[in-house]
Amino acid sequence: MSIQQLASKVHANHVSLVSLSDTVTFGGQEIVIIGGPCAVESLAQMETVARELRHAPVQAIRGGAFKPRTSPYAFQGLGETGLDILAEIKRRFDVPVVTEVMSIAQIDAIAAKADMLQVGSRNMQNFDLLKALGQANKPILLKRGLAATLEEFIGAAEYILSHGNPNVVLCERGIRSFDTFTRNVLDLGIVAALKQLTHLPVVVDPSHAAGKRELVAPLAKAAIACGADGLIVECHPQPEQSVSDARQALSLPEFVNLIRELQPIATAVGRSIASPVREPIAA
Repeated sequence: MSIQQLASKVHANHVSLVSLSDTVTFGGQEIVIIGGPCAVESLAQMETVARELRHAPVQAIRGGAFKPRTSPYAFQGLGETGLDILAEIKRRFDVPVVTEVMSIAQIDAIAAKADMLQVGSRNMQNFDLLKALGQANKPILLKRGLAATLEEFIGAAEYILSHGNPNVVLCERGIRSFDTFTRNVLDLGIVAALKQLTHLPVVVDPSHAAGKRELVAPLAKAAIACGADGLIVECHPQPEQSVSDARQALSLPEFVNLIRELQPIATAVGRSIASPVREPIAA
């Protein structure tokens, strides 16, 4: 493997912390949970998600405003309207929001309203985009490519780091294989390897790996057990009616139950999950 100077650990205890807000940090003792729908569909949808999940608790809400889709005829996202909805959710519920950036032209608009910019698997080696994100003043959630090797994944992170942005969180979301039962194959071995080789926080996306909601919870539990610093999980008020990735989305009660089931696993590996939020939400 070629040497990635900025991403590699300098010593065994070299760990970087990436702050998402004043109270949410990746890479520390507390596991970060990000939840929400694949796509922002309406303000009402996102209000329901935020109201339910903030008490679960989650530390951030996800939702795509710009959506890369295999078919050009599929729903591509609400665009700027979706960003406005995310900004309103952030304001009303005092929770960080995470959304995907697909091009250099979108960076400024997204960075103005979101707390974290996600690079999807299809853009992991969009090097011009990675260079530009290296100059963005926002943390980056970098997803592993569909068939990327460990070296290629770390190399993509190096592009962002080498252009000035130290706030990179790696995300394993599964890779393609010959088996079609699951959408992808979740590579938990690479999670352990990344924790050994790099100082960057590592989160896992069990939703895109499984492609089936009944498999999400077991994979999420395994991810925490093997050392992941967080999870990003898809959920929806009415999963079957989701305009994107309906089959893999959990219902909101299923998501809340998953977080409850993760608590003892986190404790067993010396980590913690935030306690539920009880104070009322201002209108």
